[in-house]
This record gives sequence, structure tokens and C-alpha cells, in this order.
Amino acid sequence: MAASTARNREVRLTRHPVGALRAEDFIVADTPMPVPGPGELLVRNRWFRVSVSTRLMAQEDAQTVQGIPFPPLRIGDTLADAAIGEVVAVGPTCDLPVGSVVMHPFGWRDYAVVAAPHATLLDADADPAAHLGHGWTAYAALTQGIRIEAGDTVFVTSGAGAIGAMAGQIAKRLGAGRVIGSTSGRDKADWMRVELGYDAVVTRGGDPLIDQLAWAAPQGIDVIVDMVGGEQLAAALSLARNGARCVILGALTAELDPRRAGLRAPVELDSFQIVIKGITLRGFSACEEASDAFAAWLHHLAAWQRDGGLRLPCTVLEGLDAAPLALQEACAGRLRGVVLVTL
Repeated sequence: MAASTARNREVRLTRHPVGALRAEDFIVADTPMPVPGPGELLVRNRWFRVSVSTRLMAQEDAQTVQGIPFPPLRIGDTLADAAIGEVVAVGPTCDLPVGSVVMHPFGWRDYAVVAAPHATLLDADADPAAHLGHGWTAYAALTQGIRIEAGDTVFVTSGAGAIGAMAGQIAKRLGAGRVIGSTSGRDKADWMRVELGYDAVVTRGGDPLIDQLAWAAPQGIDVIVDMVGGEQLAAALSLARNGARCVILGALTAELDPRRAGLRAPVELDSFQIVIKGITLRGFSACEEASDAFAAWLHHLAAWQRDGGLRLPCTVLEGLDAAPLALQEACAGRLRGVVLVTL
């Protein structure tokens, strides 16, 4: 087997981050070439995803979190995330042909041994951004987490991120009348309007967020898709209309806290207004609650790309050595869309 003489490398945690995550918290290590056992595949990875949730899992006291599909990291552990690769060898009792293209949960390495039930067979020309990106998460949130009604004004926090860059586009195609996003700065805001079709964008560091949002949504907000929490969630709820729906998919204020990442994301909300206005708030994990949405997402994606030019925004970096820096830059909010590494 050609792969038997190849070098294998993988990215490992060398120290728990203190403050902001840095590329130096990881090392690219040489390892023995893995060998597939019964019912296993050896996959040569071609693409893998870089998720900011890795910051939370790299914390020294990290705990397993429902909805994050990889475990806490201890010193010396190899990172993991969704990946696409080519089967180069199979173990006994595994009948998947060599040369097959599969998706699996063991990125951050050149080669991965994958149990056959954890490998999803893909077409050879499958788009990595469609399968590794979070379009299906946004689709599930807007079809199963809450519902978009014709003419809704929708506010998406972290609108340039992996989920937000898709949520704004999908909301428009589900009937939203006006879509507003939030992001960190002017360059991203311009990109969101031009490339993703956002009608307005509010940014951190300028005028008070509540004032920007009130100007962008003078008639109020019908739907909130929140990945951030904190001030942004509070501002959006204060401007919510009667019967507004809010789906909460994450809390980046906690996950990417520059002082110390954690699972607590306190925010002060006016609960009386939630009652008076009949606002619905729902926490939602697509991994846990909508695993059946992926096929529907791919079906709609194909139609939307044909008819409406829906984009799959991503930042692509090349080579395993670039992956730790990609994670650092993603956690610092300097990248756009889903972050992918190609090998």
C-alpha cells in the first residue's frame, strides 16, 4: 500500500490557552502511519473544518458540551473536526472500495483511521463548503428551530461567521423581507452587504449597538438568530415586535471570552417585555435536534444555487502547518464564512 511508507502528521494541543488562543498552543507532530483494523478505513484527508468551538474545548477545565461534536482536549491530544478525504486502505470486513470519498469526524491530520459507521460516502465532486460548512445548521434553525414568515425582519448576530454567513441568505430565500446582521468591523460589513445580500449591518465599536439596530430596523424585529449573546441579544430583544421568535445557537461572548473561555454567558433581559410581546426564545442544536435536516439542506442548496446564486462563503488555507494559525485568526474574528484547510 502506497500510504504505508508515507509520513503522517497531526495537530496536537501542547498547552491550554491562557487568554486569547494562539497558534503556539499547538504543534504539528509526526506520528506512525495508522493501520485500519476490522471494519475500519484508512482515509487520506483532503479537507477539514476549523471551528471556533475548539477554543472552548482547549480550556484546561473544559467539559463535554452537548452540540459540540468533539471532546475536551487534554495536553497531547490530537484535534478533531469534520473532514473529507479519500479511502486509501480498508481493514478486514470493510467493503467500502479504495478510492471512495467520505466525510468523517477526524480532521486535523493527514491520515485518519475511521470506523465504517462514522464515514459518510460522498460523490467524488462533492463541494467541501456545502458538506463541511454550517449552511445546514442555519437551514435547520430557520425551518425547525423557528419559522420565517413572509416579510419578516430578521436580525442575525455574527453575520459574517460560519453560520451567520448562511443564515442571512437562507432567511431571504425563505421569505424574509429585510435581513440585518452584526459583525466586528466596516470591511466585513461591506462584504456582507455586497456578497451576502444583507440589507443593513451593525458593527461593534461604533455608535451604541442599540442605536444602530433601531436605525436599521425602525419597525422592529420579527426573528432573531443569535450566536453571540450578551449586549447583542439584549438589544435585539428590546426591539422585538409582538410575536417575535428568537433561536439561540451559541454564545460567542462565552466561547471566545479573551480572558477565559467558559460555559457561562450571563445577559440581562427584560422578561416582562418578553411576556407582554409574546416573544418565543428557543435554544437549538442542529446536531442534537435536526440531524435529518442535512439531506433537505442539500436539496434546497442545489435549487438555490441554480436559481438565486446562493453563496457558500469560506476562507481556505493550505497545508496542515497553516491550521493552528487559521484557528487563531478564526477565534480573533478575522476570517469570513466557514474556515477550511486543504491538504
